[in-house]
Amino acid sequence: MPSIPQPTTAHRAAYAAELARGTARFHEPRRADCPWCGSKRLRTRLRTPDLRQRKPGTFVVDECGDCAHAFQNPRLTPEGLAFYHRDPCEGAHDDLAERLLGGHGGAGRHRAAARAVLPYAEPESWLDIGTGHGHFPAAAKEVHPYTSFDGLDATRRVERARAAGRVEEAHVGRLTDPVIGERLRARYDVVSMFHHLEHTPEPREELRAALEVLRPGGHLLAEVPDPDCAFGALLGKWWPAYGQPRHLHLMPLPNLLGELESLGCAVVATDRREPHVPHDLSGALALALGRALPGPDAPWRPAPPTPLQRTARLALGRAAAPLLASTVALDRLLAPLLRRTRFSNAYRIVARKET
Repeated sequence: MPSIPQPTTAHRAAYAAELARGTARFHEPRRADCPWCGSKRLRTRLRTPDLRQRKPGTFVVDECGDCAHAFQNPRLTPEGLAFYHRDPCEGAHDDLAERLLGGHGGAGRHRAAARAVLPYAEPESWLDIGTGHGHFPAAAKEVHPYTSFDGLDATRRVERARAAGRVEEAHVGRLTDPVIGERLRARYDVVSMFHHLEHTPEPREELRAALEVLRPGGHLLAEVPDPDCAFGALLGKWWPAYGQPRHLHLMPLPNLLGELESLGCAVVATDRREPHVPHDLSGALALALGRALPGPDAPWRPAPPTPLQRTARLALGRAAAPLLASTVALDRLLAPLLRRTRFSNAYRIVARKET
């Protein structure tokens, strides 16, 4: 198990001062209607703590009885989003677990996603939204060698992606920022969003902004978790796709299809098989182990763990590693079967912006 950077006294004191003010300010008022269709027929689908980083707070996912849209309610404020996205590596309980929970596939999966637009377009320019370190553009260049790939991300990671040669232009910020939207208007043949929409406060605004930077006849490629996946009911709060508190929306496929069509797009392809990410069982186990093991020395803890707690965490983590690795293998073994059933956990849409 890799060592976790030790928080400084100032770092811990800053968190203590922030948490002394309580966490209520991190939440908007609870809403009584669905943000997608406006229905008031809501039911609570999930209550959970922060299983990933173990920061304070309890989070609720409600589901609409009419359109089945699932959403965090009450939703985090911008201040809350900043708090729960901060210092992500401090809460890592195991390197393998962090890889399971922090990524959505390697180069092979990225190349497969890039091939999804081959029947419909030969793009000259491509913008990857939420690109992070630019791993998707780097793999997609093998499929589209004559395409210019740019990246947009809310963090400075995209600038490191440019320095590494994975993207040609790096844009820091959000696509819904009017300045960025105007600068990139109608520049791209393809815009991609991989497991990005569920993190956005207003997915509809994000879709509209994505269409604004597409040229007429350009294509939008999106992959998102599927809230209809049977693992959601089977695993409950341990299902990785719930991703609380960082996932704000889980959108059923019919809802996104209807929204894109209302925006003047032609949906040319949908896929519930290939986008499946084989990490449901292993991700759930990783979350459960992270909850059961003594906590790491995270700066939001009031005091560092004792030497006994550190030793116990290290020993138990090593003992659990073979079980976690076996569950990873099981996920991969079952994937060809599960992706053909209701246990497939993600879907893909390719839509064309009509001229």
